[in-house]
Amino acid sequence: MTIVAQQYDWVIGVDTHAKSNTYAACRTISGQVYPARAYANTPAGIDRAVKWIQSYSDKPILVAVEGASSYGAMLTRALNQAGITVCDVRPPKRAQRAQTGKTDQLDAQAAAKNILGVDITKLVIPRADGPRQALRLLNANRDLTNRQRTANINALTAMARTCDLQIDARNPLTSQQICQLADQKIDLTGPIHQVAAQQQAAYLAGLITQADDYLNTNRHQLEHLVTELAPGLLDISGCGPISAALILEAYSHHGRITSQEAFARLAGVSPLPACSGNTTRNRLNRQGDRQLNKALDTIAKSRLRYDPETIAYKDKRTKEGKTYREIKRLVKRYLARRIYRYLTTLDTLKP
Repeated sequence: MTIVAQQYDWVIGVDTHAKSNTYAACRTISGQVYPARAYANTPAGIDRAVKWIQSYSDKPILVAVEGASSYGAMLTRALNQAGITVCDVRPPKRAQRAQTGKTDQLDAQAAAKNILGVDITKLVIPRADGPRQALRLLNANRDLTNRQRTANINALTAMARTCDLQIDARNPLTSQQICQLADQKIDLTGPIHQVAAQQQAAYLAGLITQADDYLNTNRHQLEHLVTELAPGLLDISGCGPISAALILEAYSHHGRITSQEAFARLAGVSPLPACSGNTTRNRLNRQGDRQLNKALDTIAKSRLRYDPETIAYKDKRTKEGKTYREIKRLVKRYLARRIYRYLTTLDTLKP
């Protein structure tokens, strides 16, 4: 095992904030921490900070950034471009702060000192920009758009059921009805309540159709990125672009997840014992990354319905007395194992 103090001559701890970052340099051979310095969290301030870090040594330097994916994202990007190794660190624990207090300087010093004895293979390396960053942004925007679209459909349905919009809203609104409401001509000479209802209905219907157009575009973009990062992932039966994108976002890069068991545990598909007396069984795991669990659940449901091999497996397990939920859990565990083994073979997912 090689620790940070053996690999690097200097460790720079950084406490990040919206307006400024505080830097503290630590000499690994002695553990001595030098006085902290602060630079503005702007492009000019970050350039000065990078030059100051480079002035310490021509040997490898490790920069431990607190909040590398939030306030420290711009700094992390600049350090990567300068060829300086960056890792993400957590803030000091409350018990430690109770003894030493809290200032930006103390937090920066703690970020540098607390990582000296850490195994270099266990350092948390911030996610790089590029296709994986685009994948995360598209997934986040898709989730936000879906939630807003659902809220707009619910509001429009309620309006159609309480106001006279010339729409049969006893059943859920269809795409044709929504387009009809979005394109309707409003008679401004009618009763004010009728005009207001038609205007609001047209506005909500327009938002829904815009969301549908965006979701279609988003799906095509996700498919392109998934094909670029993991060409064979979409060949797995039941795995579509959206599920594949969620899987790739959770896996991120080689080294983040060390085993297929850990991947299953992250996905919330690892079996949990639920035994008592003469009962011996496993139950569903409701922990872990629920978006990753959702992706595996979608693939499993599709395979249980359409994939001949999975259907035969379901029939076999049903005869053994397994319930549908237990069979689905087994299928999800199999998928986690298969997908993890495939992802570990991809050169496109290197850190």
